Amino acid sequence: MRARLRELDLGRRAARVGERVRELDLGRRAAGTRARVGELDRRRKAALAAILLLTPAVVLVLALTGGREEGDRPAPAAVEGKPKSFLVDIVPPPKGERRRRAPTGPKVTGVAAKRLRDMPLEQKVAQVFLVGFEGEDLTAPIFARLRRLGLGGIVVGRSNYISSDQIALLSGETRLIAEQERLVTPWVMAEQEGGQFNSFPDLPPATTASLLPDVATAAKEAGAAARTLQPLGVNGVLGPVVDVAPGADSAVGPRAYSDDPDAVAAYAAAVVEAYRSAGVFSAPRHFPGLGSASQSTREGPANVGLSLKELSARDLVPFRAAIEAGAPGVLLSNGLYAPDDFVVPGSLSRTIDTELLRGDLDFKGVAITDDLADPAVTALGPIPDSAVKALAAGADMLYISGSQADQQAAYDAVLSAVQRGDIPSERLDQAVGRVLSAKQDYALLRR
Repeated sequence: MRARLRELDLGRRAARVGERVRELDLGRRAAGTRARVGELDRRRKAALAAILLLTPAVVLVLALTGGREEGDRPAPAAVEGKPKSFLVDIVPPPKGERRRRAPTGPKVTGVAAKRLRDMPLEQKVAQVFLVGFEGEDLTAPIFARLRRLGLGGIVVGRSNYISSDQIALLSGETRLIAEQERLVTPWVMAEQEGGQFNSFPDLPPATTASLLPDVATAAKEAGAAARTLQPLGVNGVLGPVVDVAPGADSAVGPRAYSDDPDAVAAYAAAVVEAYRSAGVFSAPRHFPGLGSASQSTREGPANVGLSLKELSARDLVPFRAAIEAGAPGVLLSNGLYAPDDFVVPGSLSRTIDTELLRGDLDFKGVAITDDLADPAVTALGPIPDSAVKALAAGADMLYISGSQADQQAAYDAVLSAVQRGDIPSERLDQAVGRVLSAKQDYALLRR
């Protein structure tokens, strides 16, 4: 019994010792915590003191720099799909270097915005197509296709032309169909560059570009052409040619005004302004310049052997002038360029169509491909594939002069690409928004 009592007594003592040990351990932990809290508090007070000491210096720096606001800095570069370094906001670009603007979509307003919002997918896809056709009268199959699809526009070529009255009849039919079917009025465009390069030989402008004596004459002839075409229902021209080239010896031949970039820039601005004043859409061509091409894109693949820096200093000068003059459109070249290692036609190149045209030149109008039926394009791939690539790259309208079968196949390919998500719906809406906004500006869009 005594032995059992001793065991119980020893157990109670051991328990008291254990409790005391735990108390001491908790005390040590609490002391450590208080020490750490004290250390953090001392650090916080030191940081606050440093900030208070630094504040006068910050104020002095702001005063010396003029207290620039956020909006005073150039827009930071933005690269799609890549995070932006905070250094872009605080480190200025090297002297003489201009930051590339982030490409933006059009601001679609008014009737154009409503049309874009309510338009079925099939009609949106149709709006990006600008097509040539066969026929000279109202029996031409193009009119049934306009009624069925609501295409974005047609191009009337020399093979379609008989007389000015006949052209007025054709263009009038496009407006009638749009009204009857509640569709968007299509563009009726022509390649009316001047002289021997006119789709309508007996209509102005009368002089081939390389033979024009001066800019004033060019503006006068362009104005006469616009005032002649507009009443006939021809609401757009695929021109002027603003390539910098030496004339007959170049790939564009006598279609070029001059080999002097500044002279071509003055010509581009004057012609664009003449067409705008008369309410006729114009699309200077061939962006970003075809004057140094190895051959015409109507003959086959054409290398433009200039670096991007050389293009900027020479061939882009007239395009900048045309855009500043209010050019509503630009026609994209089918030439091959250095940024894409001379393997991708410019009209199918994101580097050309989006980064250069939208980002560097800040163009917000309608980008139209040159003819996707050109040998320069078809030698590298089928027309339907090229149509998909061009729209994905940043083109807003796809010009195809070729057969009805090629045009329909291209339409089907683009529609399928959008439905699959290969072309984002946002890219399609961006393109259609630009087309509708331009049509609104040129009074082709009604409620």
